[in-house]
Amino acid sequence: MNFDDASGFLESNHRGVISTNRPNGSTHSSIVVCGVYEGKPVFVSVYPKSQKIMNLRRDPKCTFLSVSADWREWVTVEGEASLVDYNNTPKEDMRKLLREVYMCCSDTQHPDWADYDEAMVRQKAVIVTVVPNRVYGLLR
Repeated sequence: MNFDDASGFLESNHRGVISTNRPNGSTHSSIVVCGVYEGKPVFVSVYPKSQKIMNLRRDPKCTFLSVSADWREWVTVEGEASLVDYNNTPKEDMRKLLREVYMCCSDTQHPDWADYDEAMVRQKAVIVTVVPNRVYGLLR
């Protein structure tokens, strides 16, 4: 399977898990709301000091899994994460990116974009995209 085969599934199934590598070599997994942005799996972390973000800053290798609502189909993407945040992106660019990623991960408009923008700044949100190296799963 290649990413093009899986992207349609990832665009419409927003339940995901990101697995990262801890410093001791064990795996840390976190549930995320996910989608596809510019041809890559994506999610937003609203806590920049979360274990997953700290792990990805140290070691970008990760595994991303998305499942269907009935758990009968799934896609796994192994790859390397790229992180975008307020430290490496101008504030206005980050605001626009966060809104675009929100739409990719939810398929619905936010009821109050100004409130969303304010919360993302306050929480120092981080956008994580995964550059696919290997893609596999079960699509029916």
